[in-house]
Amino acid sequence: MNYVYSAIAAGALAILYGLVSTRWVLKLDAGNERMQEIASAVQVGAKAYLNRQYTTVAIVGLLMLVILWWALGWAVAGGFFLGAVFSGAAGYIGMNVSVRANSRT
Repeated sequence: MNYVYSAIAAGALAILYGLVSTRWVLKLDAGNERMQEIASAVQVGAKAYLNRQYTTVAIVGLLMLVILWWALGWAVAGGFFLGAVFSGAAGYIGMNVSVRANSRT
């Protein structure tokens, strides 16, 4: 059995589960007006925090990308880049969904 295809299938199933779970949670009642107001403030703060953090991480990441490209070649640098982008996307999506789900729990 090819482990690469198994890993890809597992990843696809995990993404599908995440999408279904997200839709289900966000369909629930968002609470009263005060709860929604607080949730909105939390969302704004979380977005500002992530944007600032990711800006700093991107600067360091670009420096590492150049060093890896120079020292180990484009394949390693490309793998680092893809991993960093997908890791960042997972963090951003996760934070977005979690703060939107706060008032629903």
